[in-house]
Amino acid sequence: MRTEILARSEAKLRPFLARLPPALAVRIYSRGRRRFLAWFARRAPAEAFRPEGLERTLWGIRFRSPLFNAAGMFKNGDGYEVVARQGAGAYLAGTTTHRRRPGNRRHGVRLPFAPYPRSHAAANWLGLPNLGHRAVAARLRELPRRDGCPVGVSVASEPEPAIAEEAKLEQLVAGMRLYEESGVDFLELNESCPNTAEGVCGLDQLRRRLAYVRDAFLTRRQRTLPVIVKFSCDTEPAQLPTVLAMLVELGFDGVNFGNTSTAYAEHRLSIAPAETALYDYFTRAFGGGLSGRPLKQASLRLAAGAAEHLRRQPPGREFHVVRTGGIETAQDLGRSAAAGVALNQWYTGYFEAFARDGHRLYRRLYREILPPTRFPPARSQGSRPGLT
Repeated sequence: MRTEILARSEAKLRPFLARLPPALAVRIYSRGRRRFLAWFARRAPAEAFRPEGLERTLWGIRFRSPLFNAAGMFKNGDGYEVVARQGAGAYLAGTTTHRRRPGNRRHGVRLPFAPYPRSHAAANWLGLPNLGHRAVAARLRELPRRDGCPVGVSVASEPEPAIAEEAKLEQLVAGMRLYEESGVDFLELNESCPNTAEGVCGLDQLRRRLAYVRDAFLTRRQRTLPVIVKFSCDTEPAQLPTVLAMLVELGFDGVNFGNTSTAYAEHRLSIAPAETALYDYFTRAFGGGLSGRPLKQASLRLAAGAAEHLRRQPPGREFHVVRTGGIETAQDLGRSAAAGVALNQWYTGYFEAFARDGHRLYRRLYREILPPTRFPPARSQGSRPGLT
C-alpha cells in the first residue's frame, strides 16, 4: 500500500535530516509528518489480523492483546479501522480538550516535531491540537467496533492560564460525560502535558483537581467506564505511594506512566552524537516532550514501582497499571508483564515498526510472544469493515 511505501522511504531518508541545518530539518519534517498522518489514518489494510492467545479482561472489557497506540496518534478519533485491522489490543483517541485547538506554532513551524532515528526517539511541541470533546465524541459514537478492540479516549482540561480553574474542570467533566454518552469503553485523564502553557501541577493542586472529577463524574457514572490517570515519565519515584493512594482513595481505576519527558539534560546522553545538534536546537527553540527509547527505563521503573506498591497495599477493587514510553519489542512487553503491568501503549516504537513491517507490525511482534501452534493464520474480513 502507498502508506507502507511512504513509511519505508521516509525511514531511509530520516537519518539524513540530522545533517541539515536544524531549523530546516524541523520545518521539513513537521510539514511532511502532518501530511503523512492525515493520509495514514484513512488507509486501513485490506487484510485484517485478529490475534488470539494474548487477550485479557480488565474492568469487564476484553482487550485482545496488551498493546495499543498511545494518545496523540489519532487526536480526532480517526484511524480506528487502521489499528483494529492491524491487530491492536485497543484504540485510543485524543488527547481532546473542551475547545477546538489548532496547536502550537513558532518560528514559522506549525506543530513542531523532530525525529532522532539513530536514537530511536522523537520530540514534539504540538500543544494538544484537536477538534474538541464534542466533535470527537460524535465521531466515536458512530464507529463500527471490532471484537476485542475497545475504544478509549484521552482527555485534558483547557491548558490556557487565562481560564479559571473551576471553569476548566467544569468543561472537562462535561466532555467526559459526552464520551460516556458516546459509548467509549474507557477514559484516560491526561494530567501531564509538556507541550502547553501550563506545567505539571503540584500534589495539592492535583488532589483538588482529581477530587472535583470524583465528585462531578466518577460518583455519577451511569455505567462501567474506567478512568485511568496519566502522568509524566518524569514523575519522581518517591511520589508513587502518595499518588497511588490518592488515586485509589478518590475512586480512579488505573494509572499510566507515562507521558513524554522534559528532562532534556538527562536524556541528552541517550541521543546519538549525529543528532545532538538537532536535539539541542529543538529543546532550546521549542521545548516540548521527548518520546521513544530514552524513556524505556523510566517508564518501566515507574510502572513496576506502581505495580509493586499495589501488591503490597492492595486497593480492594480493580485497579490497573498502564505503561507508556519506550515500548518497542516483545521483550518490552515481557518485562512489563513480569512487573505486573496490565497494558502498554506505544507511539515512537509503533511508527518505527510500521516503517519496517508495514501493516503486519502487530502480527510480527506477537509472533515473538506466541508459540507457533497458537499463532492464528491471517484472516480477511468481509465487505463491511469494522464488523466482526
